[in-house]
Amino acid sequence: MDYSALSRSQKLAVRYLIAAVTLFGVMIVFGLLTAAYYIQPSLLYNVFNFNNSKILHIDVLVIWLLMGFLGAVYWYLPKELGREVEGIWLAELTFWVFCAVVAIVALVFIFVQYGPATESTLWLINQGRKYVEAPRWASIGVVAVMGVFAYNVIATCMKAHRMTGIMWVLVLDLIPLLLVYLDAFPSDPNMSRDLYWWWWLVHMWVESTWEVLIGCVMALVLMDVMGTSRRIVETWLYIEVMLVLGAGILGLGHHYFWIGTPKYWLGIGGFFSALEPLPLLGMVVHAVYDAGMHRLKTANRPAFYWITTEAFLNFIGAGIWGFMMTLPQINLYSHGTQWTVSHGHFAFYGAYVCGIIAVLYVVKQKVSGIAFMDGPAWKWGYGLLNFGMVGMVMALLVSGMTQALVGRAEGGSTLMAFTVASENPWFISGMYARLGFGVIFALGYVVLVYNLLTAPRHLVQPDAQVQTA
Repeated sequence: MDYSALSRSQKLAVRYLIAAVTLFGVMIVFGLLTAAYYIQPSLLYNVFNFNNSKILHIDVLVIWLLMGFLGAVYWYLPKELGREVEGIWLAELTFWVFCAVVAIVALVFIFVQYGPATESTLWLINQGRKYVEAPRWASIGVVAVMGVFAYNVIATCMKAHRMTGIMWVLVLDLIPLLLVYLDAFPSDPNMSRDLYWWWWLVHMWVESTWEVLIGCVMALVLMDVMGTSRRIVETWLYIEVMLVLGAGILGLGHHYFWIGTPKYWLGIGGFFSALEPLPLLGMVVHAVYDAGMHRLKTANRPAFYWITTEAFLNFIGAGIWGFMMTLPQINLYSHGTQWTVSHGHFAFYGAYVCGIIAVLYVVKQKVSGIAFMDGPAWKWGYGLLNFGMVGMVMALLVSGMTQALVGRAEGGSTLMAFTVASENPWFISGMYARLGFGVIFALGYVVLVYNLLTAPRHLVQPDAQVQTA
């Protein structure tokens, strides 16, 4: 199959994935810049401040993952339902609208940066709410794009007169995916109330509806790459939905510890938040076990490894790392330190980034018409990205624990204690190490892109239809 033979939906998927990989690189650039501010705080003084660099790093992360999800679903939708996506012209139009919105917002963050404390700033420059800083007009644009996406999926199901278990889960997930994001718009002057609903947006939208969405994508990838039976992936997908509805909503309580909500959230939030990654881990472990019964045969080795990595790092990063600091007795000292940043990096990487990279290799193989996907380059990219990420996570953990012990436990969370902790050699060493491992991660990204662009010339092996992983 070459590019011209793809359906319109699959061509749109390729465009979304190219945009996602490009923004992945932008996210890394601002991540390195943000890390450099911790080493040299006066860097770019009066030119470009730390806050906007951090905003771009985090917001671009959200956008490129969202584009990756959309690309993955548009790629698999025709195959799953046996027909072209309904209203594909509208999806093609909103893709360019989405790209234009992202570009304009990025330019505003870089060149305008901030405005007066007025309503016009909320609409045109920055909403001022952490993780959803994009101006209000841009947030409305995101809602429009996601609305069209929901229409495409639901209308295609209706036109196809076919609903698989995966599609049922995906369609039902689209409802909270749209509704919860609307929580990005209100600005409540009561800080406790504002934080309470803000956590619904951050936790339920990114950590719950996205968990289900990536679960649907991984189910489709597992059937495609490893030939896993639909019965297995759909069973685990149902378990994931049940746990997200139960453990996910109750697990939200670990964000309520220190914002003025009732005390019972301390125990509820600490326990249930650790259960969320279990079903995705179970799905892949079951799939690997099933594949092992068939000698781990796969025609796409990089996708296979990224899928497996996605499951285990999701469990470790989101589950173990999250559980480590969700107990109230620990969270009292770790909340808001670099320990939290360590958990955030590990969780997002494990839960979503690895999955999207697996989809990239699936699409690359199909578009290039390669019978068997393998070679040395992807291993370098795989190794550098994982080594860089694990190194960053551990470095941030060292700095975070220093803040928790020196600044919180010993110093009592005063401004002076914060300063003392920031000057502690362990904290400073962690910051240097984070930047160093960040450079290694960036090198891994360069190799990944190189491999995706050049793979066809080196990996065509027409004699090998499937190989043992």
